[in-house]
Amino acid sequence: NSWDLVKASAAVLRADAELLVFPVISSVLSILVVVTFFVPAFLTGFLAPGGEGAASFSAGTYAFALLFYVVQYFVIFFCNTALVGAAMIRLRGGDPTVADGFRIAASRAGDILGYAFIAATVGMLLRAISERSGLLGRLVVGLVGLAWNLATFLVVPVLVAEDVGPIEAIRQS
Repeated sequence: NSWDLVKASAAVLRADAELLVFPVISSVLSILVVVTFFVPAFLTGFLAPGGEGAASFSAGTYAFALLFYVVQYFVIFFCNTALVGAAMIRLRGGDPTVADGFRIAASRAGDILGYAFIAATVGMLLRAISERSGLLGRLVVGLVGLAWNLATFLVVPVLVAEDVGPIEAIRQS
C-alpha cells in the first residue's frame, strides 16, 4: 500500500506542479540549517581541526553533529510529510494548499522528530563504525547502510497514511 501511495504521490506531483513548493522550501530550510550550525561553529573555533581522524573528536563534537543531523532530518522529513499529506488530499479528490500540507506535517511533528532522531543516530553510528573499520568493515557497514535506506524508504508515507509512530512506521516500511 505504501509503495502504491508513493507512485500515486508522484503522479499527483506531475499533475499539480504547485506542490513542488515543498521540495523548494525543504532545500531553502536545509541550507539555512547548515548556515545556522556551521557558520557560528567555525567562527567560534568549535570545529577547528584538532587532530587526525574520528578518534580526536570530542563528545561535544559528536553531540553537535547529532543535533545538526536531527534538525536537518526534521526539516527534510517535515517537508516530505507535508508533500505526502497534500498528495493524499489530492488523491481523495480535494484541492490541497501548501497550508494544508504543513498543517498535516505539524500534526505529526512529534513523530517526525522521533524518526529524525532515530535516523540521525543510526547514520552517526554507521559512520563511526565505518571510520574505525578497515576496507572489509567499511564494505559491511556500507551494505548495512544500504539495507537501512531501503528498509526506511517508505517511513514518511507510512507516518502520514497509517497515523503511527516512528518505530511502527519503520516496521511497516
